[in-house]
Amino acid sequence: MIGEQVDEAAILEVIERWLEREVRPVVKKFDHADEWPEEIVAQMAGFGLFGATVSPQYGGLGLPATTYAKIVMKISAVWMSITGIFNSHLMLCLAIERFGTEDQKRTWLPRLASGELRGGLALTEPDAGTDLQAIRMSAKRTNSGYVINGTKTWISNGIHGQVFALLVKTDPEAQPRHKGMSLAIADKRDGFTVSRKLEKLGYKSIDSAELVFDDYHLPANQLIGEEEGMGFYQATGGLELGRINVAARGVGIAEGSLDLALEYAKQRKTFGQPIAQHQAIQLKLGEMATRARAARLLTLDAAERFDAGERVDMEAGMAKYFASEAALENSIEGLRIHGAYGYSKEYDIERLYRDAPLTCIGEGTNEMQRIIIARQLVKRSEA
Repeated sequence: MIGEQVDEAAILEVIERWLEREVRPVVKKFDHADEWPEEIVAQMAGFGLFGATVSPQYGGLGLPATTYAKIVMKISAVWMSITGIFNSHLMLCLAIERFGTEDQKRTWLPRLASGELRGGLALTEPDAGTDLQAIRMSAKRTNSGYVINGTKTWISNGIHGQVFALLVKTDPEAQPRHKGMSLAIADKRDGFTVSRKLEKLGYKSIDSAELVFDDYHLPANQLIGEEEGMGFYQATGGLELGRINVAARGVGIAEGSLDLALEYAKQRKTFGQPIAQHQAIQLKLGEMATRARAARLLTLDAAERFDAGERVDMEAGMAKYFASEAALENSIEGLRIHGAYGYSKEYDIERLYRDAPLTCIGEGTNEMQRIIIARQLVKRSEA
């Protein structure tokens, strides 16, 4: 485990050595087969990444968002998919630590932080994505807890995870609708099944699954905070950090695409000189470098404000929006610089090209981010 007293530079150096020694050599194998990287997941647990942002009192590393974002950037430049394995998990941890009872924190967080238990956030349903208030999963009160019925979809870690923060309707008649929503800690047992794995263009080797709850019995003490009607607030409370994470993934892809394109451009020759000497390629590289740098600075700005305890929905939205678009643009330009080889599965740039679009739609679409940014601009201007 990375010690909690180790400084940021040392942590990032450990991560970089691990990436070069253990991850980069096997990325193509796992990505092309869409295979769960069990050994890499175990190594991440050994580093303490499943408790990266969890407080040390509950067994985590207690890393600030800035350090966490830099770790995600560095890993994503090599293989973005594996950051999703621990990020979705950390959103579950954040919900429990921020809103759970002390008993819930002591019961669940140490096992989650160690990686003994892994999981994620189960919010999305077939007819409810961006509009979370439209969820239909019902939780009917019983003498001992709740009986839950419904389906969740696009749930990261759905197959290999064991426990999820589950958004349910405890009062379908509530007005406004969000007052009828609650968040529960749902562990796998009778009534909780995985119906199927969802196949994806990119973001391979992390299982995105459909989860079915059929008369699933949830004990009352697994409702987060043991209070009904707070689920929407609790679920969205972690989205600022989630968007910083997705922004950091975008930075990693943007920087990784730039690195691959630059290296190829220095080696590939046409008309007697490396293509990096041709003005057309230089224009692309200049734009790629500027986008990647701007995305990094926007993301770190949001992370620093988050660490300071400020509300950062606008800053996190800006970072997520810009960095994800930078990832998309840089991966496309990187592929074009590689020419025909960029279209070949032998080269890493095609994987970054497939992975980049996820960052534009994950943790809220970029269309929604722009609306959030605009609304906050108006609101803050009137304060």
